[in-house]
Amino acid sequence: MPPGRSRRANMVRSEFDLIRRLQAQAAQPDPHVFKGIGDDTAIIKTSSTEWTLITTDLLAEGVHFDPATSSFRDIGYRAAIANLSDIAAMGGTPRFMLVSIAIPPTCSTTEIQELYRGMMQAGSPYDVRLIGGDTSASQQGLFLNITLTGVVKPRQALLRSGAREGDRLYVTGTLGDSRAGLDLLKSRQRPKLRPADARFLLARHHRPSARIAEGQWLVKHGLAGAAIDLSDGLTGDLRHICEESAVGAEIIADALPLSPACRAYAAARRLDARQIALQGGEDYELLFTVPRSKHVRFERLAGKTRFHFTCIGSITSKRLGLRLRAGTNTTQPLPVTSYEHFLKPA
Repeated sequence: MPPGRSRRANMVRSEFDLIRRLQAQAAQPDPHVFKGIGDDTAIIKTSSTEWTLITTDLLAEGVHFDPATSSFRDIGYRAAIANLSDIAAMGGTPRFMLVSIAIPPTCSTTEIQELYRGMMQAGSPYDVRLIGGDTSASQQGLFLNITLTGVVKPRQALLRSGAREGDRLYVTGTLGDSRAGLDLLKSRQRPKLRPADARFLLARHHRPSARIAEGQWLVKHGLAGAAIDLSDGLTGDLRHICEESAVGAEIIADALPLSPACRAYAAARRLDARQIALQGGEDYELLFTVPRSKHVRFERLAGKTRFHFTCIGSITSKRLGLRLRAGTNTTQPLPVTSYEHFLKPA
C-alpha cells in the first residue's frame, strides 16, 4: 500500500474519539489529580481548603474566528469567555490567565493590543490577572491559546459525571442567540429584522456571558448533580454529560428558552427556532441537572434570585439514549448535530 494512502486511512476523523484515545493513553493515577481529561477543567488537590481548576482553549483563525467579521477586541473577549465559562461550569472562581499567541505578518501591534484588551476586559469583573504566556510568529493566520486557573472548595466542583436517572435538566439564559448572530455576520443578504433584534443577536455572539455567579450559586446551595457549559451546542454537550454519567436524557422541544430576537430571526429565515437552539454553539450558558430530592428546594431558592433558569427535560436510563419530545406523546431520537472538529460534511 502506498505510504500516502496509509496515512490518509489513519487521519483524525473524530475530535471526541481522539480525546478518548488520548485520555486512555495518559491515564496514570496521581494522588494530586482529582480530575484529569474528560471534564470542563482539570482539578488539582492543592490544599486542604481549596483545589485548583485548570482549563485551556486554542483558537485558530478561520476555524474559531474571522477578523473580517469580528474586531480584535471582540475576538479576545470571546476567547477569554470560553475559558471563564469552563470555570463557571465547575462552580469555581477564576484567578489567573496565561496567553500564548502566534502572530501572522498581517497583524499590527495595535490589533494585538486590542486583542489583549478584549481578553482583559472579559476577565476584569472577576479580578482575573494576566500573569504570563508566550509569543511566536505564524505563517498561517492568527492562533490564540488561553490557559485559565481557578479555585473551588474540595470535592464541591460540578462534574459531568454526576447526573442520575430522575434528575431534571436545566439551562441558564436563552439558547441559539450566538448561532443566529454568527449567521447574520456571514449572510450576504441579511433577513429583515428590527435593528434592536439584530444588535441583540450580534452582541450575544461577540460578547457572550460566562455564568460564573450561577455556577457558584449552584455549588453554594449544593443543588446540582452535574454540569457543563454550552460551547459546542446543546445536543453535543448533553451527550458529554450522558456519556460521563452513563445515562440517557429527554429534551422537551417546546421548553427550550428562546429570546424574542432568536424567534424573529428564525421566522425571517423560515427556520425552526428550536432547531437553532439545539444545534447552535458558543452560547456559553450552563446545562445542569438537579436531583429529584432537590427539585422543590431548587425551585424555591431559584425564584428568589435574578438568574434565568429553565427546565428543558429530564435524565432517563442509558438504554433510552438521547430523545426529543416534540409533542405531548411523541418522542424521537435526538441526533447530535453540534459542531465537532475534523468531521467532514456528509
